[in-house]
Amino acid sequence: MSIDSEWETLFLNEIQKANQARNSGNEGKARVCARRATGIIIKEYLHRNQLPDPGTSMYERLVFFNSLPFIDETIKETIAHFIIRVTPNHKLPIEVDLINDAIYLKENLLNSFSN
Repeated sequence: MSIDSEWETLFLNEIQKANQARNSGNEGKARVCARRATGIIIKEYLHRNQLPDPGTSMYERLVFFNSLPFIDETIKETIAHFIIRVTPNHKLPIEVDLINDAIYLKENLLNSFSN
């Protein structure tokens, strides 16, 4: 796959870091990297659709994105995985793979656009 833009380079770097963290047994860091990758996707989606970016906070960006009325419910459910807080034991309270979710969002939100 060729990399055509800065956002894609940033996204792929975060996914690579997430996979490295997971392979090293650091699932917490893998989640952080996957969240950052998703923030990059949402920022690019907002830019392409000429929508306001609520700020530099990944969390604010995800909450704002999920409030948009025209976003598909399946996409909103996936975004919600990134907003869920971890338990006191630093685990997600649901079984999800945030790395795969970030890749899913890239494919479903950005691949339909031409760069």
